[in-house]
Amino acid sequence: MTANHTKNHKNETACKVTDEICLPDTNLPRVVIIGGGFAGLALVEKLKHKEVQVVLFDKNNFHQFQPLFYQVATSALEPDSIVFPFRKQINGYKNVLFRLAEVEEIQPSTNTIITNKGSVHYDYLVLATGTTTNFFGMDNVESHSLGMKDIRDSLNIRHMMLQNLEQAAITCDDKEQDALTNFVIVGGGPAGVEMAGALAEFCKYILPKDYPEYPSSIMNIYLIEALDELLNTMSDKASSKTLKYLKDLDVRVLFNESVSDYDGSIVTTKSGKTILAKNLIWTAGVKGQFPKGIDNKHVVKGNRLKTDSYLMVEGYKNIFAIGDIAAIITEETPKGHPQVAQTAIQQGKWLGNSLLKIITNEAPKPFEYKDKGSLATVGKRKAVADLGNFKFAGYFAWLLWSVVHLLSISGFRNRLMVGFNWAVSYFTYEKSNRLIIRNFKPKNSQTTPKKENKEEVKNVN
Repeated sequence: MTANHTKNHKNETACKVTDEICLPDTNLPRVVIIGGGFAGLALVEKLKHKEVQVVLFDKNNFHQFQPLFYQVATSALEPDSIVFPFRKQINGYKNVLFRLAEVEEIQPSTNTIITNKGSVHYDYLVLATGTTTNFFGMDNVESHSLGMKDIRDSLNIRHMMLQNLEQAAITCDDKEQDALTNFVIVGGGPAGVEMAGALAEFCKYILPKDYPEYPSSIMNIYLIEALDELLNTMSDKASSKTLKYLKDLDVRVLFNESVSDYDGSIVTTKSGKTILAKNLIWTAGVKGQFPKGIDNKHVVKGNRLKTDSYLMVEGYKNIFAIGDIAAIITEETPKGHPQVAQTAIQQGKWLGNSLLKIITNEAPKPFEYKDKGSLATVGKRKAVADLGNFKFAGYFAWLLWSVVHLLSISGFRNRLMVGFNWAVSYFTYEKSNRLIIRNFKPKNSQTTPKKENKEEVKNVN
């Protein structure tokens, strides 16, 4: 794996939108990183101030702290608390550049990427593009529900929820009111569990104050899981404790069920159950996303890129993949490593060190993942933790979850804002951000079935 440096890059100082993207001339090897998530930023941090030119591409101009999307969705936090501008992040990194563009194609034969703003040559390319929501080919479900993989998704969920609650206070139709105040969350992983817990606390503590027109019991929350347990990647203790916490919050958990259809008003499961609901939040699966140009024979289950133990994409000599998009398939990891933040961060840091060795013709060591444990919260003062041989739940697990997430947020101001919001919420259960800033319009609207068709819709108890 010797460096194939381009000594004289094309003059990129006079650019057109359809031509090269302007970058400073350099004789240093150019490392192009696509994606500024946990993996991409960890790699940037390792390569800052080194003898390489780093160019970070992203379709957004900010990093998103995904673990707290559900808190934005339920009005606990404002979006600017958990996003951080890339240019502020790399301020002072003289060898790091950011370009706001969406990469559309990779051309490995010419070491070029094509974006919607122009093209760029690379010496080393790193794909850190992450995942998107996987609806498993169910077009109706995708059209009428909302995922939670982007800060905009979180805001859409917030506005959908608040608008539907306001509409429920207006309508005199009992069935329409039920549909507007019923919430279905699909997927019993950390995102689904945390979303269900936050919604349940909203129902318990906020709804009675904001909407005295109707009892809080009108808001039903369903969590649908295809397997027979929650948090299946964590311990049995974590799963059983989580189930207890959710039941204490009156969340209706349906095991061994999967959604087969949704028309905007009625959720249908494979077993034939139906739930009347105009709020469906999908956290049941993800799939990799990356620009075209990679041979499909190197793509494995989950639309992930198969890499060797050095995170080099199979079939290429200078293209790497890190984070959720990467899959190191071995006997120990037949499905690849977990698609979680700590994996992405570890791979980003490791690849930074490895690239510097590759450039100087040194042999890097294979990537080794170190599992630091798993955490999930189910509302205030309730969380579960698996840390090696230590499995525990309750207040201390929640406190640990809070500290870990607070320290992981980018930017002192953001940590301060989140910490302040959490402190207020801890003592008051108050969520002060219940504002409908913009009108959310579903992709497809669906009229609730009339009362005379009531026998066709069975509410799940």
